[in-house]
Amino acid sequence: MTEKKNRAGETDGFTVEERAAMKERAEELRAQKGRTKGAAKAAAELQDVLDAIAKLPDDADRALAERLHVVITEAAPQLAPKTWYGMPAYALDGKVLVFVQPASKFDTRYTTLGFNDTAQFDDGAMWPASFAVTSLGPAEQKAITELVQRAIG
Repeated sequence: MTEKKNRAGETDGFTVEERAAMKERAEELRAQKGRTKGAAKAAAELQDVLDAIAKLPDDADRALAERLHVVITEAAPQLAPKTWYGMPAYALDGKVLVFVQPASKFDTRYTTLGFNDTAQFDDGAMWPASFAVTSLGPAEQKAITELVQRAIG
């Protein structure tokens, strides 16, 4: 993760990967404005997620993201797939609840399954909001199914 430098050799504090994610988010917002509502919008957003997964440069990342997509959508069919900063995400009532951050997105050693603040995980003064995922077997699928359902409330 290298920072992009301007002509003076200074950085703005963002990595190249972070800048790319911000550009992807801006493109997503522009695309949303031009979309109709209802089934056509949902179909277009689902296709955006499938395209984002298909474009992942790493085969292992792509396979894991494909499987996570299936687990999440089967666990909570009421969630609406959409992209969020170029990543697969799943929204409830228009707000992203859970997202998949592939390892290749920010050049990390594992994929992250993350939950936003709308997730119903509150448990005392501290609780986890993201999980490292390196593989997806039956135990992980069960745990993710339970997490997604719990996040909805």
